[in-house]
Amino acid sequence: MKKLSDIGVGKSVVIKEFVNNEIFIKLMEMGCIPGEIIKVDQIAPLGDPISISVVGYNLSLRLNEAEYILVEEI
Repeated sequence: MKKLSDIGVGKSVVIKEFVNNEIFIKLMEMGCIPGEIIKVDQIAPLGDPISISVVGYNLSLRLNEAEYILVEEI
């Protein structure tokens, strides 16, 4: 498994688990749940934030939030 923060632009991944329970609740409310497929759409020029597609919409995450999301490439 890798951290979402380590995934490059254009890659699709499956959310496996969250390392931090506080971020889990926030992301779950936005549709990021284990088993969901997400795609990294963009990474800002300085690397923060990143833009992902999840459940049909775009979501921006700070890099420190993406570090708590463990994913597996598909």
